[in-house]
Amino acid sequence: MKRLILILTATAISFGIAHAVELNDTLQSGSIEEVVITGTRAATNIRHLSQTVNVIDRKAIEESNRLSLLPLLTEQVPGLFITQRGFAGYGVSGGSAGNISMRGLSGSSSRFLVLIDGHPNYAGIYGHPIADSYQSRMTDRVEVVRGPASLLYGSSAMGGVINIVTRKPAEDGTRTNLHMGYGSFNTFESELFNTTRYGKFSSAVSGSYSRSDGHRENMNFEQYGGYAKLGYNISDNWDISANLDVTRFIASQPGPENAPLIDADQKITRGTTALFLENRYSRTSGAFSLFYSWGDHWINDGYATGGTPWLFRFVSYDEMLGASVWQSANLFKGNRLTAGIDFYRYGGKADKHFVEDLQEGTYVPQVDKREDNLAGYVEMRQLIGSLITLNAGLRADRHFTIGTELVPQAGIALNLPAGAGIKFSAGKGFRYPIIREMYMYPPQNPDLKPESLWNYELSFSQRLLAGKLNYGINLFYIDAENIILILPNPNGAGMLNQNSGKLKNSGVELQASYLISKSFAVNGNYSFLDMETPVIGAPKHKAYLEGSYSRESWQANTGLQYINGLYSSINPEKKEDFLLWNIRLSYSISDMLQLWVNGYNLLNTKYQINAGFPMPGITFMGGINLNI
Repeated sequence: MKRLILILTATAISFGIAHAVELNDTLQSGSIEEVVITGTRAATNIRHLSQTVNVIDRKAIEESNRLSLLPLLTEQVPGLFITQRGFAGYGVSGGSAGNISMRGLSGSSSRFLVLIDGHPNYAGIYGHPIADSYQSRMTDRVEVVRGPASLLYGSSAMGGVINIVTRKPAEDGTRTNLHMGYGSFNTFESELFNTTRYGKFSSAVSGSYSRSDGHRENMNFEQYGGYAKLGYNISDNWDISANLDVTRFIASQPGPENAPLIDADQKITRGTTALFLENRYSRTSGAFSLFYSWGDHWINDGYATGGTPWLFRFVSYDEMLGASVWQSANLFKGNRLTAGIDFYRYGGKADKHFVEDLQEGTYVPQVDKREDNLAGYVEMRQLIGSLITLNAGLRADRHFTIGTELVPQAGIALNLPAGAGIKFSAGKGFRYPIIREMYMYPPQNPDLKPESLWNYELSFSQRLLAGKLNYGINLFYIDAENIILILPNPNGAGMLNQNSGKLKNSGVELQASYLISKSFAVNGNYSFLDMETPVIGAPKHKAYLEGSYSRESWQANTGLQYINGLYSSINPEKKEDFLLWNIRLSYSISDMLQLWVNGYNLLNTKYQINAGFPMPGITFMGGINLNI
């Protein structure tokens, strides 16, 4: 892998020297590249970042006609895979899906982080993202950092981050959108979304409802959601805003096919709220924010046919609150320095609530714990001429129970002639052990230390034909240590969580897109992942090829996704290989009314992502979008 990196580096540098006299004015202006906010706190031209960032914009989100964001990300981002168990709903606890994996690092193990407007969003006790919370209608764009982002976002960002940037009005006046759909398995989805902007005031408000019977018995899913964002422009340089997002879902899971369950039900409420005060000047920008997220869980793990129902239900309340402040400034020509401070408190309480027998109404405590951590970081970006950008940073993260973790990161971006670019980065990622691992259930261990890794990445990309043709290749190597494993207790009987694991992952990621004409475009991506230690939900080969056509009132999109070497189970070992064909069609009757239909798994492929949970065959959804 190291030899391959050296060969590609030499080739790319030689390419740059050979074309040094062909510097394109559009490259110098930076107009052909996107501006992102996730790879660095301040809005930054993506070509100056040494990390790899994918951007899924509002247009792609709208054209997908899906309430959940996650299936779209699985298609569009190489190296990223998200597990599913059915057509609607991911659930939590036993039989759940929605595990987000990037380059073999799993969100279910809190090694991959989801952000909403830059704030961590996960279950405070278990440390994993809540997949059913991430809805498309509240989202303006999604930015995905492939590789460690612990420099800016701390623990759990060791594998990367998904940052969901929420919507705000794009123009003055009031706009209202109604989305409705109905399809297979008696599935219904709806959302009403309104944006308003008058003068200095803006708002975005939505309400949603969806349900499905599921493709198996005892697999029903129902969800209610609401989102609101209010903003006020204090002056030319200062803005204040606040948002609130609440979702409640009721789900059942039928258990694996060979061991079906009865009454395996869940009632989950998740919410998050935040307050932002932002400033923007010609040479400096920054923000102060407060946020709070919470979850209320009621879970019945169910029982087998002919078995005995559990006498208790698992109930828990988790929360996370935090404050962040950062400021970025141009100190001198070509320089950008960003410094910030983060404070987080997370945790919660979990109990067994007995509902039958002599103990009815009693609670047996499982855990009641909160943890604090305080961090400061500094990041510098320096342009050298028009070709070279240097990036470097350091984070000092203090966990009040575990200790202090130092997180360095550095990289270089070469913006070469003929629309080409080379990036190299080396960065550390880490995660603190979560409350469940330290204090909850055997084999808990309060003496656990942080997991950590180093990620080395080299990429080459190029834009040709005035930006109509784009392609890129990434090589990465991950070396991790202190991975938490469940092993025999060296000091006694039973099992114990221990920092005894190592992990070495490497791989290649490819992306390409071509705008053939105003009406027709194709894009695709491929990723290869080599893992020493198998991980559930992390395919060895993942490929996606998509074609899009639009003409007057018609839009059509079709895509093929190929998955190879996907572990659906480790013990016993089970692998899956499958090919899926999806299609999306829409027709705009007028500016106000659009009809749409989506078809999934049109090859009727038989496959499983979670072992024991067969996925549905040919599936359809159709409906309307009404714009007022």
